[in-house]
Amino acid sequence: MKPVAGLWIDHRKATVVILSDEGEVTKQILSKVEKQNGRLDGVRSVQPYESLLVSSDDKQLRDFSGHLDVFYKEVLESVKDAESVLLLGPGEAKDEMKKFMEKTGNQDRVAAVETADKLTDHQIAAKVRSFFEERITG
Repeated sequence: MKPVAGLWIDHRKATVVILSDEGEVTKQILSKVEKQNGRLDGVRSVQPYESLLVSSDDKQLRDFSGHLDVFYKEVLESVKDAESVLLLGPGEAKDEMKKFMEKTGNQDRVAAVETADKLTDHQIAAKVRSFFEERITG
């Protein structure tokens, strides 16, 4: 069997499960993406001209997108040998990863995109095994 992979991804981390004839490998990739910074909710600034101290939203968004691209490249590199990839995740990151794979010419490798809330590594591995067993035997 050619290697297949499943990955559960959000903006903070990705859990990658690779299935092959040699067995199963699970690894985590942490992103260095921070939420957009600003002042804390409900806390008033004691410094004057706070708007000058916080970078503009478009600069923050560009920085955020740049960090995500680096993260997505690292995740894609981890599944480079997989013939097929199942994308899982709770939010937008799974769809962003699919678009990133399309942009880099890997759209044929996306087996499916499914919404999945927080899962343990074992649950992710079981879901990936189940998905690909159904495709192989079905």
